[in-house]
Amino acid sequence: MSDNRYRALQQGDRAHLWHPYASAVDAPDMYPVSSAQGVRLQLADGRELIDGMASWWCAIHGYNHPVLNRAVQSQLAQVSHLMFGGLTHAPAVELAALLCELTPAPLQRVFFSDSGSVAVEVAMKMALQYWQARGLARRQKFVALRNGYHGDTFGAMSVCDPVTGMHHLFGDALHRQYFVPAPEVPWGEPCPASALAAMRATLQAHAAEIAAVIVEPVVQGAGGMRFYSADYLRQLRALCNEFDVLLIFDEIATGFGRTGKLFALEHAQVVPDILCLGKALTGGYMTLAATLCSDAIAATISGGEGGAFMHGPTFMANPLACATALASVRLLLSHPWQREVARLQQELSQGLAPARDLDGVADVRTLGAIGVIELREAVDLRRVQPMFVERGVWVRPFGRLVYVMPPYIMQSQDVAALTAAMVDVVAAL
Repeated sequence: MSDNRYRALQQGDRAHLWHPYASAVDAPDMYPVSSAQGVRLQLADGRELIDGMASWWCAIHGYNHPVLNRAVQSQLAQVSHLMFGGLTHAPAVELAALLCELTPAPLQRVFFSDSGSVAVEVAMKMALQYWQARGLARRQKFVALRNGYHGDTFGAMSVCDPVTGMHHLFGDALHRQYFVPAPEVPWGEPCPASALAAMRATLQAHAAEIAAVIVEPVVQGAGGMRFYSADYLRQLRALCNEFDVLLIFDEIATGFGRTGKLFALEHAQVVPDILCLGKALTGGYMTLAATLCSDAIAATISGGEGGAFMHGPTFMANPLACATALASVRLLLSHPWQREVARLQQELSQGLAPARDLDGVADVRTLGAIGVIELREAVDLRRVQPMFVERGVWVRPFGRLVYVMPPYIMQSQDVAALTAAMVDVVAAL
């Protein structure tokens, strides 16, 4: 692509597009991508970048994968979209059955939606309708963890951290929920009962009005890339049982192998009442999410007022997305993905270790295919983003975090280049 065409794309982007978490009037130039293959993004000016973000954590198989390409093409030749009201199709049926097979036994009902945020909205609405159907309509509140992030729609925003999260501007417009401190017990360590004292106190005082507790199991994602003890989840499950409150796990970011287990809940060997999945579900090809619940919850809601769950996205269970997701999950399961994720953790740990000795670094941590350098001060994205591009990698920091969640197929030499660039840029800061 010519320099003139590259600049024209940047100018057109600046004139008409509005990017996430960005100004519409003073945004930096974006980087036009012409194609992608494997773990590399081909910029329209000919430069190549090793993608450390897996397109916000979902392109676990990399780009332009022949298996996923064939799945899209095959489904496209049959039917690309159907309304899901009154109709069904094989990709949705087969994908739902596979998800129920892979998740713990009580989770046997699947509700498909468009995105992770909507999957969380669906989970919250399920919890509310469940208690209404049981004649306990007062139960309309949720308990969430500080430093948590669950999405950008209004219900999801209400259970994100109201102080350190990204949604404080909307605080007055959101439903008031209950928040307890995030677990401080590090990953891999036993969790004392005292770590859940605030959670116990909140449930004890407000159980009559609480519909559910919602957490990101083991890894708090966009709220700070914090890893915490799996034992916390075991005790949280027991507390929810004790106070007869539903438990929702948001595995939008952690599902499908990111933490080294297929689902993060496996680290704790506990089962939530409702489970949210998304992101890597389709291997990054298109948007799809799923909210799973038990047959008991589904039956209770169906026996309540209206006899139905009151939600219905237009593109629910889109056949193209379901066919791609089915191919993506099967592709993951057909490979030794646990070994690959374990290798990535080892190589990320080794590659990022030198950052521990740098001024301004607060912590370096890894878990599965997640590598994080936490700084003491927030990074200037306008300054840092070009530094990574100049080094041939795509890393998108936020706040005080310089982190990566690479595709699982990334080879050792590319991991080394990626981590070296991270350490180099942090050192330059």
